[in-house]
Amino acid sequence: MDPQDCTLPNLLLVEDDPTSAAFLSDAAAQLPAQVHIAKCIAEARAACRNHAFDLLLIDAHLPDGNGADLLNELRAAGVQVPALAHTAEAGSALHDQLLAAGFCEVLRKPMPVTTLHAALRRQLGDRAAPGWNDDAALAVMGGRADQVAALRRMFLAELPDQRRRIASAVQQQDEAAVRAELHRLDASCGFVGATRLAGSVRDLRTEPLDTQRWQALDAAIADLLSAPAPAPPTTTA
Repeated sequence: MDPQDCTLPNLLLVEDDPTSAAFLSDAAAQLPAQVHIAKCIAEARAACRNHAFDLLLIDAHLPDGNGADLLNELRAAGVQVPALAHTAEAGSALHDQLLAAGFCEVLRKPMPVTTLHAALRRQLGDRAAPGWNDDAALAVMGGRADQVAALRRMFLAELPDQRRRIASAVQQQDEAAVRAELHRLDASCGFVGATRLAGSVRDLRTEPLDTQRWQALDAAIADLLSAPAPAPPTTTA
């Protein structure tokens, strides 16, 4: 897929194995994101000449070289966006080499979709998902834009207290309390169409006491609270 939708982050996936490429591209597209696949260094080089990407997802071993060399070449050519490496190797030596080469993180294949999404969100930040999904909220509310707007006001008013309760539960290592708060917040996000926040909630629900996942959720809450008040959603004829 060529990157065309400027509203979504553009990812370059460099992977020569068809099965791995299919999984990673489909999973990344669910973020949502636009994904361009390159099967080798030569194709990746050409893709970066023709398109601007927001993130690189590069295999450690490629048919015409290795991921570290590709990243060094792209950096020298002025491509400075975040880069993640992925590999099936478990050895720490290779992981250390990839991090030293400039990769932000190293992901081990195979990986759950939630692990990939969490890593992408950590690097993409606000680009990882829109803050509000009007279509989803309107679908839940039967097209009633006034109800969506009212619920969003209530949601934003309650969110700071939910944030404090989750932070306290994480700090106290109270997994049951974290899960209970996340269950309520997940449902609320669905009603109001809080897309990015919902993704962070689901990531934390997989490991409720994980520090990185909590930090990602806290950042998503902070961004939503600091953003201008959402405009009332518009219905389409």
